[in-house]
Amino acid sequence: MKSVLIVLVALLALVATFAVQNPGVIVVRFLTFSGYTSLLVVIVASFAAGVLGGWLAGLPGFFRRRSEAGVAARRIRELEAEVGDLKKAAAAKAPSPQGKTP
Repeated sequence: MKSVLIVLVALLALVATFAVQNPGVIVVRFLTFSGYTSLLVVIVASFAAGVLGGWLAGLPGFFRRRSEAGVAARRIRELEAEVGDLKKAAAAKAPSPQGKTP
């Protein structure tokens, strides 16, 4: 947990350094829209869009693995019940030890 916090603080320090060294305002145009913003906002927004795109691309695999894990868990429960039944049947069929009574 401490290492994650250290990495986050270092990342924030890098972003702050970048923001201080690149204070310029740029024009952003998209289709018919345009606006003025800093270079940092554009870079952070692009990074966030990339992270979101990667996360969305990974969702189908996540749900597929989750479904497969559920199927596997059900099969494990079935097999454990079958093993338990087989142990009971084997115990019932096993010859009882008959010792000589004095």
